[in-house]
Amino acid sequence: MRSTLLSSVAILLAIGSQPVQTCQDHRHGSGGDGSQWTITPEELSELKDLERKWGTDWSFSGIATFAHLKHVKCLTTPSEKFDVGIIGAPFDTATSYRPGARFGPRAIRQASSRQTSFRGFNPRAGINPYASWATIIDCGDIPITPFDNAVALEQMSEAFLELGLRSPRTLKGKEKKPKLITLGGDHSLALPALRALNKVYGREVRVVHFDAHLDTWHPAKYPSAWPSAQSYFNHGSMFWLAGQEGLLSNSSAHSNIHAGLRTRLSGVDDSDLVDDSSQNWLRISADDIDDLGGPSGIIKAILDQFDSSDPDPDPVYLSIDIDVLDPAFAPGTGTPEPGGWTTRELIRILRGLVDELNIVGADVVEVSPAYQGRGEETALAGAHVVYEVLTGMVKRGLKDGESEKAEERVESGDGGHDEL
Repeated sequence: MRSTLLSSVAILLAIGSQPVQTCQDHRHGSGGDGSQWTITPEELSELKDLERKWGTDWSFSGIATFAHLKHVKCLTTPSEKFDVGIIGAPFDTATSYRPGARFGPRAIRQASSRQTSFRGFNPRAGINPYASWATIIDCGDIPITPFDNAVALEQMSEAFLELGLRSPRTLKGKEKKPKLITLGGDHSLALPALRALNKVYGREVRVVHFDAHLDTWHPAKYPSAWPSAQSYFNHGSMFWLAGQEGLLSNSSAHSNIHAGLRTRLSGVDDSDLVDDSSQNWLRISADDIDDLGGPSGIIKAILDQFDSSDPDPDPVYLSIDIDVLDPAFAPGTGTPEPGGWTTRELIRILRGLVDELNIVGADVVEVSPAYQGRGEETALAGAHVVYEVLTGMVKRGLKDGESEKAEERVESGDGGHDEL
């Protein structure tokens, strides 16, 4: 509601009827001709009344932003500050099987329609991420070319870096940066995201990767009589490239983690696994959920790789390929693999991780709506995964005291949004 009122104020400021002398007690701005405009207390009261009557959308109304969040084209609006940004990466020309994930960001936003700030309380976490300390906005999409993957990689890398270097709205301190959750798009977008995070934080990033596939394949494992340098950038080799570029923690004692694996391998032996191990990845298969005692065992296996007492915890990038789910639950994806986890199991596992890890960025990728059913089951799963990750980011912010004013802002009812 506040964002709608602010939009009304902005419109009034832009089209005000008469230029007047500004006053300290009045809201004011500049007209297009350089003149000053003001809003009187009476006009402000009228705007508030209009907001009260018309400012709330139902879940099925309004423009399709993620969870009805305020939409700003963040890449062209550097003055807009946020703590968590939802950014779309509609790119799928690095896929190896079924394309279509360029429509994923739109589908996930549409599927998030029932998420609203007035009904967003997460009972398992005890907070409403949309009404807490963090300013969360929908930053729109990166305009990525579908014609040249080299240019697309450059566009995504620069976009993630541009947004990652912004000053957050609420978080304070030298190391405080806004966080991005990317709606994909195919999985190759993880490489430009990791490039940006490496520059933003000045250190290697650890990855917790949910997927049916390894995505650490040497690009030469894709057979071709016409190899090219650009063909190395694809949605099955981006973590191999990230390791080669020194973006991951594979040069340290700490491993990166795959979870939900069940893919077939190349050739006639397990050399893919040998390559993966040499890159310092821990593998948790889909079948391990039975052997480790359910979701709680998967959670423990992942958290055991992190030192919870570390005062300077490793930055973690959470990368979630929707094909970690069984095709019965997520048929709308580019490379489906039978035998995966249920949506409930994935959500349960994420809930056990997102509050505990120092997540500095995340993605939900490979949602390809052309292959899903009429009930939008794949996009619905993706939208809820984003909600759980958001919840963890916001709750972790309160736990860590990332903002000196976070607690008092929540207690005062200011959820990190602009006030009139």
